Amino acid sequence: MAESSGTASRVADELRAQIVAGELKPGTRLSEERVREAQGVSRSTLREAFQRLIRERLLVHELSRGVFVRQLSRRDVADLYEVRRIVECAAVRHIRTLTPSGLRRLAAAISEGRDAAAEQRWDAVAAASIRFHEALVALAGSERLSSMMAGVLAEFRLAYAHMGDTRVFHAAFLERNREIAEALRDGDIEDAATRLDTYLTDSEQALLNDYED
Repeated sequence: MAESSGTASRVADELRAQIVAGELKPGTRLSEERVREAQGVSRSTLREAFQRLIRERLLVHELSRGVFVRQLSRRDVADLYEVRRIVECAAVRHIRTLTPSGLRRLAAAISEGRDAAAEQRWDAVAAASIRFHEALVALAGSERLSSMMAGVLAEFRLAYAHMGDTRVFHAAFLERNREIAEALRDGDIEDAATRLDTYLTDSEQALLNDYED
């Protein structure tokens, strides 16, 4: 049982990573046979992995149709932004120690986003943005908080599939990631939190203005 549970966790992690990377789009049907073959697991183990991701709101099961990557409504997106404003901004304001490794993780996410944008790989830009915000929350030093926000951000990643022009959206916020990181490197925690709050409000408006249900 422990081995099966561990394998299910691994499969769930891999499918979650594919969603964050934009490889599995909202509305995609996950063929049980194909995923089982790709992952080399039993039907029961795969179903356990699916159930984990259903609980995380990343997948949905539709009766007589199968399992699909979840599609977010405008209301879902607005609620996710509310959670992000409350939690991410509070996390930044509760940073007590800025570690070199934490700042390097921020810088790496920014660099990855810029490189991907230069190559017009917008799914990769979106994934780098998620990593940037995960790195921001990690600076607060709470494993539980980081775990919770990883789930919220993975779900939020689904919203990008409904954007009309991903290039315009992501290009506008890449530079603002750098500004938040610079404020932190300068030791101005409150400025970073204020910039993040404005960033999230502007991001929500831009995304919902262009949201295609």
